[in-house]
Amino acid sequence: MFALFEDAGKLHAGRVLSSAEASHQIELASGKRLKVKAAHVLLTFDQPAPDALLAQAGALAAEIDLDLAWEFAPEADFGFEELAREYFGAGASVAQQAAMLLRLHEAPHYFRRAGKGRFRKASADVLRQALAAIERKKAVQAQIDAWAAALAAGECPAPIREQLYRILFKPDKNAPEYKAVVHAARETHLAPLALLQRAGAITSAYQFHWQRFLHEHFPRGTGFPTLEAPPAPQDLPLADGVAAFSIDDSSTTEIDDALSLRGLGSGTVTLGIHIAAPGLAIAPDSPLDRVARERLSTVYMPGHKITMLPDAVVQTYTLQAGGARPALSLYLTIDEATLEVREAVTRVERVPITHNLRHDQLDAAITPAWLEDPAAPAAAPLPEEVAALRPTLAFLWRLAQACKARREAVRGRPETFTRPDYTFRLEGVSGDEPTGEETVVIGTRSRGAPLDLIVAEAMILANSTWGRWLADLGVPGIYRSQASLAPGVKVRMGTKPLPHAGIGVPCYAWSTSPLRRYTDLVNQWQLIACARHGATAALAAPFKPKDAALMAVISAFDAAYTAYGQFQSSMERYWTLRYLRQQGIGELEAAYLKDNLVRAETLPLVFPALGTDGLQRGERVRVRLGAIDELTLEVNGTVVERLGSVEPVTEAEDTLEGEVEEPLAAPLAIAVAVDEADDATDASPPAAG
Repeated sequence: MFALFEDAGKLHAGRVLSSAEASHQIELASGKRLKVKAAHVLLTFDQPAPDALLAQAGALAAEIDLDLAWEFAPEADFGFEELAREYFGAGASVAQQAAMLLRLHEAPHYFRRAGKGRFRKASADVLRQALAAIERKKAVQAQIDAWAAALAAGECPAPIREQLYRILFKPDKNAPEYKAVVHAARETHLAPLALLQRAGAITSAYQFHWQRFLHEHFPRGTGFPTLEAPPAPQDLPLADGVAAFSIDDSSTTEIDDALSLRGLGSGTVTLGIHIAAPGLAIAPDSPLDRVARERLSTVYMPGHKITMLPDAVVQTYTLQAGGARPALSLYLTIDEATLEVREAVTRVERVPITHNLRHDQLDAAITPAWLEDPAAPAAAPLPEEVAALRPTLAFLWRLAQACKARREAVRGRPETFTRPDYTFRLEGVSGDEPTGEETVVIGTRSRGAPLDLIVAEAMILANSTWGRWLADLGVPGIYRSQASLAPGVKVRMGTKPLPHAGIGVPCYAWSTSPLRRYTDLVNQWQLIACARHGATAALAAPFKPKDAALMAVISAFDAAYTAYGQFQSSMERYWTLRYLRQQGIGELEAAYLKDNLVRAETLPLVFPALGTDGLQRGERVRVRLGAIDELTLEVNGTVVERLGSVEPVTEAEDTLEGEVEEPLAAPLAIAVAVDEADDATDASPPAAG
């Protein structure tokens, strides 16, 4: 005797070896033996053989008219064999009964299961809705197939082009556009990016990188909600006898810091380090704070930036020349001869800003020789008002060198910056943001140039002084620390005032850029409380010791700041590759690093090269460039000449605080998963075996 039975939702047929009251021992054609509950056996028969029965039943099931079967079916629950006799006639054969069972299993929209081998037909309304849904699904599938065929043929349908970046980076995996891309990629055996490139969907590598960043970090866009900029406080005292000036690049609009100097020639001078004070008006957990806390930092890239704060707020608090601006000021009393700091005082006040000096306009003229020799002429013409600052700048240059030397003594070795800072300027930007087709001009700014060093050392002085002050008053802050200069020891963020070995200071709290870094805004709130409340500041400061909110800020900022820095580096690499094409550069002089990598001498570019066997680290070579891929940001080369000389390249070259090393091209990550299983569709018939 044979039996047709259900096991784990699937139909099987086999020979009954033995039977008990509640179960049967059944052998399948494969030889596998199963213990089957008697209630799961749906049909017993002597002929034909199980395999033949399933074959005959499958062929007959395909011919059963479901609409006609639904008409024949009774309103109450029924067994499959009952409906088989209604449909095929009273003498329905075993094969016909099995065929009806298979057909009922595969049509849940017509018949729902009411038990083992029993069913109930759907109501007319439910059936009508189900059939309409099936037709809609067929139409959608037909559209998916048509779009996939177009992609496979090298054409991109308009709906896919319109949804391109959502498909790539934040897809709805049930959307037909996404499914068409996946289906076409499978059919053509092409990676989705290659498929879309071939179909002409990706027309701009710049937009690809830009949209990828936006979809991940600014999914709601880069605009700000409608927020009123808090007015600058007018009841602050005016800094007496102070005429401050800032030093930045020409493109800087968020001017966070300025300097002043009084008492030159008296033996004791007072250095003022003045920091823009948006923390006076932006209250913790206010709407503006929530905006800043969501962004955490200004995002920089060549030719464009996404500011942390709305422009109206920036314009209210930036240290623009021509008026008195709210500031948190650190006044350091310094011995003019020994350059030792004797006293530090912090004040909340309004500071007159007289000048906004610009690195790129003045570096060529303000040289060490001009600052160190009062009789030396400037290397380039200088505006009269800048020339008048010569004594002040000369003292600040001397102080900066002394501060640097002291830090280097703590570090145990001098800072060695063997590479310049590269600047990117885009010509022809016509809208609010670049298109990627602009002409790029890459320039350099030497590290350690006087104006650069003056500002850097003043900010280090402020950040370390204020960090110690917070710790002395028991007020928590956000610190950056580095345990040692040993390879692999990274800079970390935390709430403890630990030493920063890389800078050479006992503690370091980022506090000098509150318009563009959220950590600095948080520290400013804490410092304002210290300035106003002194020894009781810990009670008044917004963040208390062991505050979980402070740790959350650190974690979120660290992740965002790293991601923003990587994006900036990627966009700088994009524009560097564009520069190579625009200038028709086919060869570069480079220095060998390691692992077949070389660094271009005159561009911020590290890339792999063939023919590096036998090269010493730092050895100069001429490299012929290969193909440039602006989408993957890849370029490689071949060494064609060894130039002989060796440049000093250390295992761990010093970098400035917060600097991101120019990267190799990172692997592209998109959200289109070709190897994922398709989403479940309408119920399919259970497998028979």
